[in-house]
Amino acid sequence: MCAARAADAQARHEFTAIHMGVPVRMVLHTSSDSLARQAARAGFARIAELDGIMSDYRPSSEVRMLSARPREWQPVSRDLLRVLTQAQEIARLSGGAFDVTVGPLVQLWRQSRRTRQLPDAAALARARSRVDYHLLEVDSVRSAVRLWTDSMQLDLGAIAKGFILQEALDVLRARGVAAAMIEAGGDLVVGDAPPGSAGWSIEIPGADSASAEYAKALVNVAVATSGGSQQFVEIGGVRYAHVVDPRTGLGLVNAGEVTVIGRRGELVDAVATAMLVLSSDHGRAGALGTIPGVLRVVTRFK
Repeated sequence: MCAARAADAQARHEFTAIHMGVPVRMVLHTSSDSLARQAARAGFARIAELDGIMSDYRPSSEVRMLSARPREWQPVSRDLLRVLTQAQEIARLSGGAFDVTVGPLVQLWRQSRRTRQLPDAAALARARSRVDYHLLEVDSVRSAVRLWTDSMQLDLGAIAKGFILQEALDVLRARGVAAAMIEAGGDLVVGDAPPGSAGWSIEIPGADSASAEYAKALVNVAVATSGGSQQFVEIGGVRYAHVVDPRTGLGLVNAGEVTVIGRRGELVDAVATAMLVLSSDHGRAGALGTIPGVLRVVTRFK
């Protein structure tokens, strides 16, 4: 079969399902409708499996269960170990601007967003005493984790989604679907280029001309956008984003947006959030953009 006919044989298939509380969309190019459906089903199953491990909303999730036994080494799955190892590396490089122990502060800030009242000083101090990435110890050799104080709560919301989508893409590839895209709530991953195309084309609002051109032909990369322009609350005349600064316990003020393109979903997810939190620390934020695997960064700050 000639190249043109091979490309024509690769039909476009699209599937959407709700996972992680948001619509997850898959676009696949295959020569068989049955193959597309089987691959998508397997990809969504992997997403559901990983969400069950890493969700901070599910009481029975692996990440929630870690809080039940502080100061003890607890074995963790290979998937959770990979995410926590990456999270701790970004926490170290960002000086704590990215911190998955932020759970107590996130819970407090969710309450403030509902009531439109800032948390009182005592409650904020109590929550902050349980947040510090140094209180999380990850042993990759033993595949074990230890939390160093009571009532800690991990929140993987700024890294898990990227990892989960990346894993789902790997499932599609293992099923024989290499040309695919998966996106959910500001994160996306892409595989090989669609038939007859140089790559997947996405639009990055506010991107400079070079970045806009770069984003027209993406192949085997992940993209994450973190920002406060869509989800925010006004309290006392101040606009706070839904993204919590682990160092203050409050939502970011006057947050812009950061888009990161790189090799892995969990990497770009975490780096985008860290760079958003570090918007006023140009030196440290810029250093995150040089991490191996980070290919391009687009920032839009007010």
